[in-house]
Amino acid sequence: NGLTPWEAGAVDIQPPLRMAIESGEVPFPKEGKALVPGCGRGFDTIYLASALGWKTVLGYDISTTAIAAANDFLKSKNVPPSVAASVKFDAIDFFKLELPEEEKFDLIYDYTFYVAIPPSMRPAWGAQIQSLIKSGGYLITLMFPHVPEPYKLGPPFWSSFENYVEVLGGANGWEIVYNKIPPPEIQSEVHKGKDRIVVWRRV
Repeated sequence: NGLTPWEAGAVDIQPPLRMAIESGEVPFPKEGKALVPGCGRGFDTIYLASALGWKTVLGYDISTTAIAAANDFLKSKNVPPSVAASVKFDAIDFFKLELPEEEKFDLIYDYTFYVAIPPSMRPAWGAQIQSLIKSGGYLITLMFPHVPEPYKLGPPFWSSFENYVEVLGGANGWEIVYNKIPPPEIQSEVHKGKDRIVVWRRV
């Protein structure tokens, strides 16, 4: 019905992601392969392709409607041809994805995918993340809403740093290379006090 309240302000990439990518504090490689699971209309996928300059940035969503919208968005927003050529959207179930070692990802970005799935599926999320990121690769988690449970406002579930650590196997095999509560002056009212961004490196 064209009602997508979760996209409020989404065309403007979340400031904490810009901060992590553009600050230079994390030594992301010059080339690699990235994935945004639950990509929706694809704002973040396009941004990562542009900001990182990588040739393969994939956006996966289980919804074919979302993938159609992402492809339409990519065509309609005057994305530079070099960036558009790097982006590919596919209707794929993240939880069924299996890849050989040579096709695994150098980076996965999770913003609201983690809090959209039922909390009972979070251990499966952690197992998939660990199976899909290659050694030396990065996981960016923009935790929102990073608040105590229960949280009734959504979208639709809560998150906590401790919960991410738990489902990532106690963070065994991971090194935290960036961990920040964004300053309130860069955030919208909806996000103030409810965000935390952590970049994990697979070791």
